[in-house]
Formats: sequence, structure tokens, C-alpha cells
Amino acid sequence: MFLWGTATAAYQIEGAADEDGRGPSVWDTFTHEPGRVRDGHTGDVACDHYHRWREDVALLAGLGAGAYRFSISWPRVLPEGTGAPNARGLDFYDRLVDGLLAAGITPVPTLFHWDLPQALQDRGGWLNRDVAGWFADYAAIVAERLADRVRMWITLNEPFIHMAFGYGMGVHAPGQALLLDALPVAHHQLLGHGLAVRALRAAGAGEVLLTNNCTPVRPASDSPQDVAAADAYDVLHNRLFADPVLLGRYPDLSAYGIGDPDGALGVRDGDLAVITAPLDGLGVNYYNPTRIAAPAEPGLPFADVGITGHPTTAFGWPVVPDGLRELLTGLRARYGAALPPVYVTENGCSQPDELTPEGVDDQERIAFLRDHIAAVEEARAEGVDVRGYFVWSLLDNFEWAEGYHQRFGLVHVDFATQRRTPKASYHWFRDFLAAR
Repeated sequence: MFLWGTATAAYQIEGAADEDGRGPSVWDTFTHEPGRVRDGHTGDVACDHYHRWREDVALLAGLGAGAYRFSISWPRVLPEGTGAPNARGLDFYDRLVDGLLAAGITPVPTLFHWDLPQALQDRGGWLNRDVAGWFADYAAIVAERLADRVRMWITLNEPFIHMAFGYGMGVHAPGQALLLDALPVAHHQLLGHGLAVRALRAAGAGEVLLTNNCTPVRPASDSPQDVAAADAYDVLHNRLFADPVLLGRYPDLSAYGIGDPDGALGVRDGDLAVITAPLDGLGVNYYNPTRIAAPAEPGLPFADVGITGHPTTAFGWPVVPDGLRELLTGLRARYGAALPPVYVTENGCSQPDELTPEGVDDQERIAFLRDHIAAVEEARAEGVDVRGYFVWSLLDNFEWAEGYHQRFGLVHVDFATQRRTPKASYHWFRDFLAAR
């Protein structure tokens, strides 16, 4: 069965930041530091989903969504990151799962969508190898509570983005700018993923996925220098987080001056056997391709020169639907039989939506979704085993460093009143799903 759904993330929608025993996350800390987030926005309230989840489940039911990908807040379940669980936090997800199932919607929880408990960041965060075991313990606690009703699980969301933006460049929480010294974060996330797979399966989880942010990488020209730069970027963004899981080895990092990738990442005996725990699916988040040239100055071995000749979203991202087909067929070509079934776990666009008395007429988003869904169908026709597609996002929400300035939702949210207004794209997707 092909899964059609939408996606959200805990910190971006839940709010209730200090209610019912929830502890602070790195994003609570980061957003309250001046200058970190545009206009000083925080996720303290966000979409108030913690209190309005029934309304949001009703929106999903009205949409006809077959599945809902959401994330579980680690600090809501374990305020200190480890130790005794917070019963009230688990109760919230218990109610949400039951509400989804009662509405005929398959719950697809993600265990980590970037909101590490601040207490664990104080102990080194993902730079501390011990966090992998703490993550597995957390996974076991959640699965013990929910696995009797939840079949499909996702361990991590976009480990590349979390490493690069949170630890490499410092533009996301926890705000560290370590550049290549952030590489151990990649390994510790993947080790945590592998240990969590074991914990989930032990608790009876039926299907386990890992979700990566993936981009097809295009050289700016046919020159050997640009081709080499594109290969170097592809290694960092895509292969660093897929090769170990699917092939049991890290890719060549010599373009970064690293002769021994296992040494640079902190790999120990047995780690890769844990990381290669068999998956039931690979989640792929796609937004746009990346165009790479040789760098003009010393430093990283690539330069992102941008995609031209295409319309752009409100975020400035190029709209290239065929890039999704290119990505999916490229994964199959690279990994062959090692590639599990693929789910497009995020795809969507921000647009300058305007709420009028007639609603939100977001025709650009409708065109975006229509064309990207067509690209998925083309990839399937070419033999790629794609089994699901999730729109990002159900709701306008807190968009990380952009605060509330980027609207991705099928449903408009007035953040002052929390009024939800389905957009034209919501109605279009509802009609699309009804005709399937």
C-alpha cells in the first residue's frame, strides 16, 4: 500500500515548552539567545499543537491523509535526557496515536527531529559518543509505550542537516561552528540510529526507517575541477549518511584532507555492524538539487553556486521537480539491491501566502506538489520502489532559524489567534487523494 500523508516536527508545532514536566531542548536554549533566530522568534507556543492536537487530527482526517509523520519530543519524554520517563509526556503521544488510529490515519513517529534535551547537550551533545546509547534507551522507552499500536518508526531526521547546520556552521541549535571537527556528530548519530533499531525491534516495532535530507549534486561544468568538487560535496551531504547504513563503510574523505575516515569519525570495532542493522525503508527529504563548482578560495573543496533558470520559493530555493526523479533513480543506480524501499518523507515549499476573506489561494504550492508527485510517479515507472509521499507540512509552523517567516503548510496558521485555515493546496490535495 502506498502511503500518502503529511509531516510535522515536535518543536515546530507543539508549543507548551514548559508544561507537564517537559525539559528544555537545545532549541529552547538557542531561540532565547539574542540574534540566533530571525526577529527573536521562539517555539514556546508555535502552533499550540499540544493543546489543539484534536483539531489537527480532524484536519488530517478531512484531508483524507492515510498517514501522519510527526516527531516525538525527547525532552518531553525524558526531561533530563536519561533516567525515569515523564509519564505526562508519554501520555500526550499515547492520546495522539489513539486519535490518529481512530481517524484511520497511520502514525509514523520520528524519534529525533533535532530537539536534543539541553541536559545532554551540557554533557557534549552528539559530540559525546555516549549519546548514542542514551538515544537507544529513549527509543526503548517510547516503543514500550507505543509499539503495540505503531508499526512504522523513523529513528533520525536529516542527520546531515543537524550536523552541518547545528555543529558545523552554527546556524541551528546547538549553535556550534566547528566545520570539519563536527564530523564525529555524523558517526554518533548513525551509531545511535543502529542501536535504536535494535531497541525498536526488541519492543516489537514492525518497520524501521532512517530519514536523510538528500540532494542530487550537479557540477557547474564538465571541467575536471568542477566534477571533483561536486563529488566531494555529494560525499559529505549524501554518501556520508547512506553508505555506512547501506554498504557498511564510510566513503572516501580524501577531498577533505582525511586519509582515514574511520579515525576522523571515531569509529570503533563493531560500530559499523550496528549501523548496518537492516532497514525496512529509507526516508528521503527532497527540496532541490545542488549545483557545485570548484572553490575560488582555499577551504572546503567545493562551492555552492546555486541553481539558475528555475522559479524559486519564498525561501529562495529553486523549484526543480525533475530533481526528485533524478535523486530517486540515482539512489537505485548507486545502491542497487542494497537500497530498501524508499519513502519521500518530506517534500514541499514555502510561499508568500496571503490570508484573505476568501482564504489562501496558493496556486504555486499546488503546482509544486502536482509536479513533484509526477516526478515520483516517473521514478516508480522507471523501477524505483517508492512506497510513500509526505507533504511538508500539514501546518504553517516555526521554521527554525527563520522563525515564523516561512510558510510551508497546507493549512494557514494565524500565530496570534491560532486559527487554522485550510489553503487551496489543502483542498487540492484532498481531491487528489480522494481520486486515488
